[in-house]
Amino acid sequence: GDYTCTFTYSAQGGTNEQWQMNIGVSEDNQFFSCSVWRPQGKSYLFFTQFKAEVKGAKIEHAMAYSQAAVGAQSDIPLKQEEFEITETTVSHREGKFRFELSKLMIVAKTPRDEL
Repeated sequence: GDYTCTFTYSAQGGTNEQWQMNIGVSEDNQFFSCSVWRPQGKSYLFFTQFKAEVKGAKIEHAMAYSQAAVGAQSDIPLKQEEFEITETTVSHREGKFRFELSKLMIVAKTPRDEL
């Protein structure tokens, strides 16, 4: 549709890591979701920066994780001070981010045409 999600980053290390990106729109077209993650759980990349940006919607909820759930392990969220959320972006916070990212999840609300 009219929604885009862009993930940009800078990282070092890691070999042949498989990552996935999913984009979805709710049935009623009110919500747009964007997720980027490593299905194997923890990433061994050393992220120096990251930014996810949505266009065509405003972020309602977002979360970044240092480790993604795998098996009996659960997602381990980054500390709130490590990243920042605006209406359209989720990004690392310079000087606070600890270089670990394995999953990023965004739920954004789409603009509604009022009748």
